[in-house]
Amino acid sequence: MKILVIRHGESEADMMDVHEGRADFELTEKGHRQSQLLGEWIAAHYTVSKIYTSPLKRALQTASYLSEFLDLTLCQDENLMEFNNGLIAGLDRETAAVKYPYVSDIPMHTAVYEQESLLEFRFRADYMLSKIISENPQDSTIIVVSHGGFINQLYRSFLKLPVDSDIFMSTGDTGIHCWKLLKESRRIIYSNNFSHMLELLDPESPS
Repeated sequence: MKILVIRHGESEADMMDVHEGRADFELTEKGHRQSQLLGEWIAAHYTVSKIYTSPLKRALQTASYLSEFLDLTLCQDENLMEFNNGLIAGLDRETAAVKYPYVSDIPMHTAVYEQESLLEFRFRADYMLSKIISENPQDSTIIVVSHGGFINQLYRSFLKLPVDSDIFMSTGDTGIHCWKLLKESRRIIYSNNFSHMLELLDPESPS
């Protein structure tokens, strides 16, 4: 089984420098173009069986382009949503830092500011990965459209890392990660791929 794990395109919140999380912002014009290019590239390179997506607007809008190009119905699942950041969702970072200052060294099963706990966050990733693997044939290619923080949790689950792991996998707008599950192993084929976005990349950028 191949699993293509994809982050949504650029959202309005990215331009506003606010805590996004469960705040439900839409894609920007650039985010729509990124998602269109994503859909075209995936359709040209893969035969996909199913698309799972977070129902938050930025992910759902991104997944809609994949649905159009691949002619597949979207499977929305709330467990693919970004970290539930509670009371700081949608707040600018300066305001949030004053009203809801960072709290360190709290037990993994607890949370502050009406957020979900680290254990709850990781459990959602474990649950979704188990669900996807059990629901689909071994020879299928599956797409998962989600969010940067949750994709990192999916990585930890896929690699069977501990809940309190300090390993972080970054994902840019519409970045693609390709994983392969064999009976005897789990493999990362590539990570944070932007081949579909070459026309949008700054030619003067060092990366």
